[in-house]
Amino acid sequence: MKKITCRAVAILVAFLTTVSVAAQQAAPQRVASVEGITEYRLGNGLRVLLFPDPTKPTVTVNITYLVGSAQEGYGETGMAHLLEHLQFKGSKGHTNIYQELTSRGARTNASTWFERTNFYETLPATDENVKWAFGLEADRMINSFIAQKDLDSEMTVVRNEFERGENDPGGVLEERVMSTAYLWHNYGHSTIGARSDIEHVPIDRLQAFYRRYYQPDNAVLLVAGKFDEAKTLAAAQEAFGGIPAPARELPRVYTQEPAQDGERSVTLRRAGDVAEVLAGYHIPAGSHPDVAPLEVLVRVLADSPSGRLYKALVESKKATSVGGSQYRLRDPGYLLVGADVRKEQSLDEARDVLIKTLDALAAQPVTAPEIDRARVTLLKNIELAVNDSGRFGLQMSEWIAQGDWRLFFINRDRLRTVTAADVNRVARVYLKPSNRTVGLYVPSDGVERTDIPATPDVAALVRDYKGDAAIAAGEAFDSTPENIESRARRVALANGLQVALLPKKTRGSSVVVSGTFRFGDEKSLFGRSTEASLAGAMLMRGTTAHTRQQIRDELDRLKARATAAGGATQATLTIETVRDNLPAVLSLMAEVLREPSFPPAEFLEIKQARLAQLEEARGNPEAIASREFARHLNPYPKGDVRYRATLDEDTADLKAATVEKARQFHAAFYGASNAQLAIVGDFDEAAVIAVVRDRLASWKSPKPYARVPNVYTAAPAVNRTFETPDKTNAIFRAGLNLNVRDDDPDYPALTLANFMFGGGFLNSRLATRLRQKDGLSYSVSSQLQVSSLDRSGTFMANAIYAPQNGAKLEAAFKEELTRLLRDGFTAEELETARSGWLQRRALDRSQDAQLAARLAGDLFIERTLKWDGDLERKVAALTVAQVNAALRRHVSVDAVSIVKAGDFAKQ
Repeated sequence: MKKITCRAVAILVAFLTTVSVAAQQAAPQRVASVEGITEYRLGNGLRVLLFPDPTKPTVTVNITYLVGSAQEGYGETGMAHLLEHLQFKGSKGHTNIYQELTSRGARTNASTWFERTNFYETLPATDENVKWAFGLEADRMINSFIAQKDLDSEMTVVRNEFERGENDPGGVLEERVMSTAYLWHNYGHSTIGARSDIEHVPIDRLQAFYRRYYQPDNAVLLVAGKFDEAKTLAAAQEAFGGIPAPARELPRVYTQEPAQDGERSVTLRRAGDVAEVLAGYHIPAGSHPDVAPLEVLVRVLADSPSGRLYKALVESKKATSVGGSQYRLRDPGYLLVGADVRKEQSLDEARDVLIKTLDALAAQPVTAPEIDRARVTLLKNIELAVNDSGRFGLQMSEWIAQGDWRLFFINRDRLRTVTAADVNRVARVYLKPSNRTVGLYVPSDGVERTDIPATPDVAALVRDYKGDAAIAAGEAFDSTPENIESRARRVALANGLQVALLPKKTRGSSVVVSGTFRFGDEKSLFGRSTEASLAGAMLMRGTTAHTRQQIRDELDRLKARATAAGGATQATLTIETVRDNLPAVLSLMAEVLREPSFPPAEFLEIKQARLAQLEEARGNPEAIASREFARHLNPYPKGDVRYRATLDEDTADLKAATVEKARQFHAAFYGASNAQLAIVGDFDEAAVIAVVRDRLASWKSPKPYARVPNVYTAAPAVNRTFETPDKTNAIFRAGLNLNVRDDDPDYPALTLANFMFGGGFLNSRLATRLRQKDGLSYSVSSQLQVSSLDRSGTFMANAIYAPQNGAKLEAAFKEELTRLLRDGFTAEELETARSGWLQRRALDRSQDAQLAARLAGDLFIERTLKWDGDLERKVAALTVAQVNAALRRHVSVDAVSIVKAGDFAKQ
């Protein structure tokens, strides 16, 4: 063989490198298109999914990496989640990601699960924003710092997030069941990881994990919303195409969980008040055809109020609530059902009834009507999900992680054809005692093993899949206040009901409704808060013409999500459905509001569930801190509708409540004479108004209405601590009342000051100090709440933290507020925050449900969206001196009250 010289080798390497780069820069290859979503593949292996939807002026960029806790090795648990955090700490071309996201008003977040990590941004739909988001994701794909200094500060933040999870016994019990059920597969490990691994993971192992998995050939980029497909694909090629495909071969997760060889048990003993029983079963991978009938089976078992477990446990007063879910994963997953049990109820009896009901499936097979009901609900939820392209685009991460995004549509098709025979077969195959993990050990003879089918060949499964026809797109809608006002129409009916109408063509002909029905006055409502709340809770529990289950079934048939609820001074109505069904849904929900039947059994169930919630709140730092903080800042007399009761008072009032008092409250107060209704989306105005006139215009309120005002109180500053034993996470509340209304000249400045102090996306003063710098809190923020009708407002801050860090966190909070009031914000901070705040307002108006609620609220306070436009112009004109002066006029460190709840005694 002829010897190759060094120069020849160099020429050959250069040639091969040129060929490789050219291949990566080649035009993206179209892979498949299903129902409006098209997949392309770049030369470096990156998959790109484009889902255009011109109906909303937003675009969502979501990148999914096929890596999660399932890929972690020994000592590396929680590593994928840690890297999710660290990739927000900066990259070569984006050194302050939090500030960039805030300045663009982005809705953004990231999440980690067993086999995927995703990062997303929702932004106003412009070519420039899409290119910026692509640039950010491409840069942090390969250039994230993953530095030791960032790990030092962020580790404590993640540990705080871990501690927050430890406060939830129900969540911990689920982790214990999973870790008992999975002996070898990483599905038995919680995604957040072991505390010791979080605290001690070396930076070099994190960096190696990052370089191995966060690469274009292991990622799927999805763009959903309003964009030009050709331009966006070209922008994706420009941003990501130059990233070379890595030379490494990804390690394959080859561990398979063996068939379970007998019922397993786990017992969790922790402080708390509400018990829980869980039963879990191994099931096939999410791509397997048996998962669709299993999904139906979960609803048949755990739905409320039609489910078999609900009827066996809740209706018999053996439990307060039931639930169920299944983990759809790339490898064989898991199915869980369970129940919450109060102190007065027997946990052993609830466990026995739960198991008996599950084991009885063989003798009492699931029926066709049960399956039809479950299928209608599941398919309704799928159809409504597809109508929201941004939300749907984020859901795609779960299906991508299972093997391919088209599995979503394949699963939908499978649900359409599920039969009783299918459901009963999977119940027999998988819901065996030998395949079950529960809270107790039960010896058994003749143990059976359940062999879980192998994961299907997903590539073969989806290769020629076409799906349904793509959903018809709506119109491109500009969500500026001026355009909204040019389209909106307002109608006042004879009985006082006000209606705002904003018609527009939407994706899937979707439409939303928001309504508020106000009643009573300060005197007539005195001492009636509990019965008012219970009357509102009974609205959806049955009418004179429909049972609770019939209401649920009819809403499913009409492809609607709808709810009516009530409190001390008003009732609310929300609807999400499609154009053709809105009149029927409105008619049904008018019946719910006007003609509740107050079934005694349903009333007792509500009481039991609320008593359980109150018992659980006694040891919950979040519940205690928020209640005590509100009691201090709003010292109204007992019996006043604005009074915040103690836990003992709420418990006593709830125990004394009767269904007859709730019924009497509804009869005495409910009506539509002082109501506001807003409808946004695709609807037939004549048909809708006809229903409103027929069902609501004649519904007059029995008693006069007078708004209960919010009264400003200069609450004295206090610093109070409340003990919650055996809780690893503590809660911090701080704030003061403000003598301000939202038409006050200082309100625009205060709004922006709050955004800079504790708003935005982890780029505020508080987040930068308490999370980024000191690593004391996973979740920290501030809020400004100001009335539109009374000079009454509140400025407050919140944080979670480890109890042992209480003194450090409180000192840091005071230092930041003192420094802010002394030195003020900078002009640079103001410009960044102003841009982000204005863009966030535009994003909020692009959400139809939020817009409908705003239009309904504006009817009551006699405003239009012109007020929003004026506010935004005032904010745009603010100077940093005006913002700092306004904050100093209304906020003082000495006036701030602090409330803390946690297990401080143990420290």
